[in-house]
Amino acid sequence: MPDSVLLISDLHLSPADPATVAAFGRFLAGRARHAQALYILGDLFEVWIGDDQLDEPFYAARAAELRALADSGVPVYFMAGNRDFLCGQSFAAAAGLTLIADPLTIAPFGKPLLLAHGDAYCTDDADYQRFRRIVRNPLVQWLWRRLPYRWRNREAAKLREKSTAMNRRKAEAIMDVNAGAIAAAMRDAGVATLIHGHTHRPARHAEAAGTRWVLPDWHDGSGGYLRVAEDGVSMLTLDDRPFPGTTA
Repeated sequence: MPDSVLLISDLHLSPADPATVAAFGRFLAGRARHAQALYILGDLFEVWIGDDQLDEPFYAARAAELRALADSGVPVYFMAGNRDFLCGQSFAAAAGLTLIADPLTIAPFGKPLLLAHGDAYCTDDADYQRFRRIVRNPLVQWLWRRLPYRWRNREAAKLREKSTAMNRRKAEAIMDVNAGAIAAAMRDAGVATLIHGHTHRPARHAEAAGTRWVLPDWHDGSGGYLRVAEDGVSMLTLDDRPFPGTTA
């Protein structure tokens, strides 16, 4: 019987990191097959410029791996991140998954959980929030998808380079979540547990409103996942050991 719900985020899959791609394949074919459901909370891919990216064999193969998990009977849910917010219905159909809103409240095993990618809570980074509002605008996205694929690919690379350069100049605290935004989100959702990714700072935080879990990013074949089960919530490495620094 499925014993848990699993949550992952920030894999940033790309041909440039074959070790992580292989680790993801093993996770889907192994641990995830025993789950009640798998939730992916954004940034599954390093970049997604539109669903015609599925024409590239690398991305079609990742969608096929996800579909194999879904076809085995494990529902897969995908929440957009800041790198792959353009994943749409064609991607969902190819991967056999369900697109979900950010944020979203679920209650596996009777445990109310608020799920989010996390970037919306980084409210101290005014420049990023301004950019986020622009690129999440449906009209902007409609126009972007109608531009030539090669042009989009080239411009996306330029945007990533610009973002990396800007982040180097920002204070670390600015790129983390804002405590007030976290408190408001948990209060408005009426939950005592918030789970998000984005910041690449895996941890278990004691907040005034309850507990906040930050999912680990994956890189060079390493990473981790959150397990929600009848007996509680735990963060584990890919070889199922307790994730460093997250035990009570």
